[in-house]
Amino acid sequence: MIISKIELHNWKNFQECSVDIAERCFIVGANATGKSNFLDALRFLKDKAKKGGGLQTAVDARGGIKKIRCLSARKRTDIEIKVTLKESPDGQDKWIYSLSFKHIGGGIRPNEVIVNNESVFLIPQNEYLVNRTERSENETEDTLKYTHLEQAVTSQKFLEVRSTFAEIEYLNIIPQLVRESNSNPIVKEDYFGRNFLADMAKLNENTRNKYLQSINDVLRCAVPQLDNLSFTKDGNGLYHLEAKYIHWRAQGSKQTEAQFSDGTLRLIGILFAILAGKGITLLEEPEINLHQGVVAQLPEFIARMQRYKKRQVFITTHSYDILANEGIDEKEVILLQNNAEGTIAQVIADVKNAKDVLDAGFTMADAVLPLTKPGNVHNMANITIN
Repeated sequence: MIISKIELHNWKNFQECSVDIAERCFIVGANATGKSNFLDALRFLKDKAKKGGGLQTAVDARGGIKKIRCLSARKRTDIEIKVTLKESPDGQDKWIYSLSFKHIGGGIRPNEVIVNNESVFLIPQNEYLVNRTERSENETEDTLKYTHLEQAVTSQKFLEVRSTFAEIEYLNIIPQLVRESNSNPIVKEDYFGRNFLADMAKLNENTRNKYLQSINDVLRCAVPQLDNLSFTKDGNGLYHLEAKYIHWRAQGSKQTEAQFSDGTLRLIGILFAILAGKGITLLEEPEINLHQGVVAQLPEFIARMQRYKKRQVFITTHSYDILANEGIDEKEVILLQNNAEGTIAQVIADVKNAKDVLDAGFTMADAVLPLTKPGNVHNMANITIN
């Protein structure tokens, strides 16, 4: 399953947002326009649907509803996420899942949230499988603290929707956390690499070796001084990535993740996320720490992996080299821009200024990045330092 449309109301930067989504989706915008927050709406659905998750857990993990609600919220104070899903990029829309929730509690009562409305609509049958509000029969404040999506019994009729959300993958490798992973405790939910080696150890050996072979093929092109990347266990039972570093000695020398560069670890993490993930993959600024020559190849590599893995990928980026790729379509890029009422999200196919540049023969980078540049950034060089 892939997401074909996202609608947000009062979600962080977005007072109102409604955009169509492609199988490969690039999200661009200036700093603080909400690229990470856009991805976090999908992570929220994962946190709500995964084992051990749920509505209260997902909200608490983000600091409560006050930290989630858009500062531009007006008459409506509830928060809503609505997604449309289909089975394949060329298929017809099949499901619409919508959830809005609001705050209860305060004072001597604990701060919690309850469902304002939850619906699951099966488009081919034109049928609501779920459509509940606080006015629905048999609903109480206690039952509304839980969504039907997060409960095994009540989600049986739309299990593929729940599974799609639960299998969303987000990995934003912080190299230092990978290097320190053997000396730090494993955390329950890890997006930044602290559990990276432990997660690799859980894979079936044949599957892991297959992924490592593919990663090796990429590293020979991107980091030619490294060869024979492998996964090993030391005498203390700790796991390591290990590769041969080629230098003047005929046999080279072995290095582990402790000696790998930040860019190498980031690249390995990105490749592992794309290869090993089961569902929709979220990549945050994959260009960080990578040479522009490597960065320029990422869009085509992701497209090739999608043909093999059949997986939707979301990428946030500021990179000219990524967006200059000639294969990027105007329907694959979402532009985020601030205004007085929060962030506006538009598919580039609907942005006339960008379309005019593309029609003149320029690249997506030339069309989009000027629209994301802060208006007063040129004044930075003129600031007086006291």
